[in-house]
Parts: sequence; structure tokens; C-alpha cells
Amino acid sequence: MIKKYIFRIAICGCALFALPACNDDELDPESIFSTENQELDPNSASYELDKWLEDNYLKPYNLQFRYKMQDVGTDMDYNLVPATYANSVDLAVLTKYLWFDVYGKVVSPDFLKIYGPRIIHLIGSPAYNPANGTMILGLAEGGLKVSLYRVNAMDVTSFDQLNEFYFKTMHHEFAHILHQTKTYPREFDEISVDYYDPMGWQNRNMELCYSLGFTSDYASSEAREDFAETIANYITKTDEQWNYMLEAASYGWQQQYDDEGLPLEDELTGKPVCEQVEDFDGVDGPTVILQKVQIARDWFRDAWGMDLDALRAEVQYRQLNYDIDELRAQVYDILPDGGDSAADDKTSGNE
Repeated sequence: MIKKYIFRIAICGCALFALPACNDDELDPESIFSTENQELDPNSASYELDKWLEDNYLKPYNLQFRYKMQDVGTDMDYNLVPATYANSVDLAVLTKYLWFDVYGKVVSPDFLKIYGPRIIHLIGSPAYNPANGTMILGLAEGGLKVSLYRVNAMDVTSFDQLNEFYFKTMHHEFAHILHQTKTYPREFDEISVDYYDPMGWQNRNMELCYSLGFTSDYASSEAREDFAETIANYITKTDEQWNYMLEAASYGWQQQYDDEGLPLEDELTGKPVCEQVEDFDGVDGPTVILQKVQIARDWFRDAWGMDLDALRAEVQYRQLNYDIDELRAQVYDILPDGGDSAADDKTSGNE
């Protein structure tokens, strides 16, 4: 039987989407933050992380990685809490390894220096919207800032969870940043134009969405979210997960009802309980999904000179081959004088 998703989630694509796309000059890595030494206090409890962030984000990318939550940078309509220090360390090193280093290797070391966000802001809690039962996982604002929520619930032992709540979100939000800079082909918007549901997408069964040609329920909300979700899911889903989705997309799905004729809903998700039936919706789900991927693939190549499949292959390899303790050591081995204990051990061993 097809696996059910547990969470009803919203990845808010671009809070300031109506703003003009930023040109290359606006994204100049030297135009926003000073990369001069900020005189970090070596006695500070957060010195290790602050020093690592300065060396790995601020200096090379002119990017502020903010883990100390700032009220001015959050939506005051939500009751939010800061990210924990330990989880901030984990997400900082994983973000570099699974996002920044990927583009640095597959595209060029300078690509994210030019087109990447200037701020990544971590928030410990999700932003719940009780009106429709969704929670915001990420925001991309004006092509300059990406906010990531729910950091305190991060579980580094579950890569499915890491992808669902963080890394798929990062690739989704970066897709928005890219298409604000260079518009994607509008033919994409017409493929599923009759099946978007901006008000009720969160009530759709995931398998039903697959059968309609969407890679997620949120993809079925509107075309620009569909485009970003297609890219993010293609990059982060494993071969097994991707093939499973295409298989589910090849079937029809029908709402189930109880003996009194009332719709059945999953107790955890609140979504309709559907059963697999003969495909009757008139949509060839797998073909539509692959058509959307091809448009994204061509756009990456023609607009950006990038190989989407090479990006996916590198992400797939990295997400299955990393040592979290080794990544953490980059931060926790930093010494108050700016060196690191691992390097000192290596040096002392050579003497």
C-alpha cells in the first residue's frame, strides 16, 4: 500500500515575490556585509560556531548565517523560539556540505557567491497557521534571505526527515531565487493549469497529487510552487522514493467513505483516505511529472549553464555518505586562537 505523509506542510515560496528580480550587481558578494574581522570574543560560549560561520559563510559568500533569532527578521504574527546552539551547528555544517559545496563542485566555486542568498536565518520552532492546518518550513524573501523553521526538532539520524523539513526546503527556496533572476518557461504554467488548488491543496491526498502530475501536495497549489517543488523533489528524493512516486502517479485514487457516507480522513494528517483504483482522472501522472522535470532540466542548462542531473547525483551521493561527527568537528575543534585542534594534532605529529 502507498505510504502516507504525516505532516500537512507549507513551504512559503517567496514572501516578497512581487519585488523585481535582483540583477547581478545587486547580488555582488561585496555589496552588503563587511567581511573584515568582527573581533569575535574567544571567550564567548558561541565563539567556535561564530568563527566557523565567519570563515565558511561570511568571508567566502558574504552571507550572514544567523542562528540567534532576531525579532526584526521574523513575522511577529507567529509565536516563535530561537534555534538551539547544537542544532544550529548541525544545520550550518550540513547546509554547507549538502548545498553550498554541491554548487561549488558541480557548477563553480563562484556561483553561490553571486546568486546565493545573503542571509540564512534559523528559527527553532515552526510557524503554524491554525486557519488551514499548515506550517511554514521556509521563506525566500526578495532573493536575498532564506529563513528555515523547526530547527529544534531536527533529527540528524533520519535523513528522510532532514530532507523533508530542511534540505528539500533549501533547494525549493533557491529555485525561487533563481527564477526571480531568470524567469522559467511559461509553458510550464499551462501543463497543470486545470488542477491547481491554491485554497485547498493541503487537504489533498499525496497519492492523488502524484496521479495529477505533481511531486507533492504543495506543488498542486500554484504553478510557481509546482516549479520549485519539481526541482527540489527531483534533487533530494532517492531513486527508490522517486520511482515509488512515479508508480503511485500511474494509478487512480478515490476518496473512501464510512458506512454513513461521510469522507474518511487520516487521524494524523486530516487528509482524505484514498484507495487505489483504475486511473480515471484523464491525466498521465508519470508523463506529466517527467515533462515538468524536462522543462526544469532544459532551463537549468539554457539559463544557467547547469546540469540538473549532475546536481542531483552529487546531492544523492553526499546525503548517503557523510559523517555528522566529522562535520561537527569542523566547529567544535576550533581553538580560541583561531586555529583548530585537529590541525594542531597533525602538526605536532609531524614534528
